[in-house]
Amino acid sequence: MSSELYQAIEYLSEEKGIDREVLLEALDVALVSAYKKNFNSRTNVRVELNEAEGMKVFARLEVVDEVEDDQLEISLDDAKEIDPSYETGEVVEKEVTPRDFGRIAAQAAKQVVTQRVREAERGVIYDDFIDRVEDIMTGKVQRMDQRFLYVHLGKIEGKLPVNEVMPNESYQIHDRIKVYVTRVEKTSKGPQVFVSRTHPGLLKRLFEMEVPEIYEGIVEIRSVAREAGDRSKISVYAEDPEIDPVGACVGQRGQRVQTIVDELRGEKIDIVQWSEDPVVYISNALSPSQVIEVLVDEEDNATTVIVPDHQLSLAIGKRGQNARLAAKLTGWKIDIKSESEAREDGLLDGEEDNDLLNLE
Repeated sequence: MSSELYQAIEYLSEEKGIDREVLLEALDVALVSAYKKNFNSRTNVRVELNEAEGMKVFARLEVVDEVEDDQLEISLDDAKEIDPSYETGEVVEKEVTPRDFGRIAAQAAKQVVTQRVREAERGVIYDDFIDRVEDIMTGKVQRMDQRFLYVHLGKIEGKLPVNEVMPNESYQIHDRIKVYVTRVEKTSKGPQVFVSRTHPGLLKRLFEMEVPEIYEGIVEIRSVAREAGDRSKISVYAEDPEIDPVGACVGQRGQRVQTIVDELRGEKIDIVQWSEDPVVYISNALSPSQVIEVLVDEEDNATTVIVPDHQLSLAIGKRGQNARLAAKLTGWKIDIKSESEAREDGLLDGEEDNDLLNLE
C-alpha cells in the first residue's frame, strides 16, 4: 500500500508538475480524516507514512494528573510507564494503527487526494497563465456558442468573447489563430482565461514578434489606435537618428507589415513616426492626408488642423475614421478644417500660408 502510494505521488509530481510536498501534505490530511471517520475517533492523531514500513497512526495525548477524556488525555502514571521522563502538560505519542487501516485509508484517501491534486493543477495553470496576461498566444478553435469561441491554449481553453472577434473574420473548428490574453480569473471551476482579437495590444505584440528592432528595443512603439478588422494606426520612435523606425516596421518591400496585415485578415495599418512636437506628431498621425497647419491649444489639449480643400475628406476619413484614430493615437482633440474654411474664419491669411506644413 505505502509503496504504491509513493509511486503514485512520484508519477503525479512528474506528470502533472505538482510539487511532491503538496501531494504528501494532501495525503496526510486524507489519512487523518479517514482514521477519524472510520474509527469514530476524536483523538488528535498523526499519520506517519514510510515507504519501507508502511503507514502508522499515532494518537497524540496530553499528559494530565486526572484523565477526563481518554481519547485526548493520558494519566501521568501511564505516561511514565512509556517513558519516565514525561511530565504533566507534555504530549505523548502512542501508536494506535488499526489492523485493516491500509484498505480503509486507500479508499478514503483517493477522493481527498484527487481533489487536492485537482486544486494544485488549477494553481499551476493559473500561475502559468497569469504571467501571460498582455501577451500573445497561438491556439486552436475548439468549439463555439452564442457568447464565446473556445480556443485551446494547451492546458486550458481560452474564452474569446464573440464581440472581440474581428468583424471581418469567421472561424471553423480546428482553425489556428493568434489571440491576446486580456485577463485570467480564479473561479470555483478553476482558472478562466479570457482572450481577444480586437484589443490594441494584439497589434502591438504582433509588431514586436515581426520586427526585431522593436523586440531589441532599438525602435519603440509609443501608441496604438485600432478599429479592429478595418484600420489601425501605430506610432513608433527611435532614439538613434540614423534609424528609420517607420521603415523598420514596414520592412523590405513591405514584407513585415504585410505579414501582420495578413494575420489580421486585411486590416489596414498606418505606421507613423512619433514626435514630442504635437504639430509634427498630429500631422504624421493624419497620414495619408496632407496638412497645411496645426494650431495647438495646450490648455484644452485641443488642436485645429488645416488641410487643403481637396484633402478634407481624406483627412477626416470614411465616417470620420482617420480623424478619430489620429485623436486616439496622439491623445489630442482634433478639429479638421479645410483651407478655404480656415481663411473664412481668419485662421489663415497671406500667400505664405499656401504651402503645406514642412515636417522635415
